[in-house]
Amino acid sequence: MADSVSIQKLVTDLKLQVYAGEAHLKNKAVTVSDISRPGLELTGYFNYYPYERVQLFGRTEVSFTQNMTPEERLMIMRRMASEDTPCFLVSRQLEPPMEMLKAAEEAGIPVLGSNLSTTRLSSLVTDYLEGKLAERRSMHGVLVDIYGLGVLITGDSGVGKSETALELVKRGHRLIADDRVDVYQQDEQTVVGEAPAILRHLLEIRGIGIIDVMNLFGAGAVRAETSISLIVHLQNWSQDKKYDRLGSDTEEQMIFDVPVPKITVPVKVGRNLAIIIEVAAMNFRAKSMGYDATKTFEANLGKLIEANSDEEE
Repeated sequence: MADSVSIQKLVTDLKLQVYAGEAHLKNKAVTVSDISRPGLELTGYFNYYPYERVQLFGRTEVSFTQNMTPEERLMIMRRMASEDTPCFLVSRQLEPPMEMLKAAEEAGIPVLGSNLSTTRLSSLVTDYLEGKLAERRSMHGVLVDIYGLGVLITGDSGVGKSETALELVKRGHRLIADDRVDVYQQDEQTVVGEAPAILRHLLEIRGIGIIDVMNLFGAGAVRAETSISLIVHLQNWSQDKKYDRLGSDTEEQMIFDVPVPKITVPVKVGRNLAIIIEVAAMNFRAKSMGYDATKTFEANLGKLIEANSDEEE
C-alpha cells in the first residue's frame, strides 16, 4: 500500500494541466482518496475544513467566487492554502481566480486544471487515488484475462500454473501476472489484480527459464491489471478425494471483504488444463448471464424420472 501519491504522478497519469506551482509538483503529495468541493469554506466556515484533500473547484465554486470582492477572495484562498493542502484542481477548463493563483504561489501549492466536467473529474481522481492508496496483498498464483474475465489460477508450486498460463496465452488470452499477484479491493464487490513491477510481462517456465511474454507474443498478449472474477485452484489428483462432477457445489474464497467464486480442478496426466480453464471461464460467464447447464441437466433428469414413473403406472 502506497502512503501517498505525488502531485507530479497525478498530473502525468491523469493528463492534467498545470496553471501554477509546477516547481512544487514533486514536493506535494495526496494521502487520502476523498475529494473536497469547498462550498462552506468559500463562505468563511472553516471549522471542519478537510485540508488534506484535493480541493476541487467546479462551475458552482468558481462562479461563487466571482461575487466576492478581490480582498475577500484572497483572504479565503489564503485560508484554504494550508501547508498540507496537496493542490487546487479546477474543472471544465475554467479560469482559476487570480487570488487562488497568488495564495497558492505563496504557500507552494500547485494549481491544476482539466477539461472534464466536475462530476466526471471527481470520479476519475477518486478512483485513481483509491487504486493507488488501497491496501495491497500478494497472492501466490497466475492471473490471466480469459474472454474479458480475470481468472486467478492457484495451486501448489510445480502443479503447472505457469505452463497452463503459457498455453492460454498461445490460445489468444492475456497474461496479467505470474507467480505473484498484487491484489487490492477497488470497491465492495470488486478486487483487482496486477503484477509487481519487477515481474510485469514475465513468465517463468521450468526448464526454460524466464520469458518475456510481450516480447514473444506481442502487446496484445499482456494486460496491466484486471478485476478477479473467478479462482481456479489446481490440485493434484487423488482417488481419496471427491470432486464436483455436476457443478452444483458453490465455493467462494474471500479476498479482503469480497467473496470470489472458486472451483477446484484435479490435475492428472493427459488432462489439457488450458482448455479446461478456458471452458470454466466460458461456463462461468454463461451462468452470470442466466444459463446454468447443471440446472438444465437436473430438469432433464426430473422429466425422465417423471416419464418413467408414468410408464410404470
